[in-house]
Amino acid sequence: MKTRPSKHPGREEIHAELGRRVGREESRKLKARREKRRSVWFGLGMFGLVGWSVAIPTLAGIALGVWIDVTWPSRFSWTLMLLFVGVVLGCLNAWLWVKRESEKD
Repeated sequence: MKTRPSKHPGREEIHAELGRRVGREESRKLKARREKRRSVWFGLGMFGLVGWSVAIPTLAGIALGVWIDVTWPSRFSWTLMLLFVGVVLGCLNAWLWVKRESEKD
């Protein structure tokens, strides 16, 4: 049996693309529903992880700065300088971690 040529060329491609889009949207919606159940615990865990990823480099910078200030006194406060460096490194670390987690989708 022969098929008739379509009056609208490209209609099959449009239908196929529409089907792919609907499929992607459906899978995204189902994934969001699955992740909704764990969102509270996941959020608390992420909050703690981000907090510690900032706190540890900050405290390490303070400890190193205090040790340098006590061991080799100078005009400059190494504690303050390394505190700032620790906060910057911690924030960068937290930002990279959150960015990586959000790109896992």
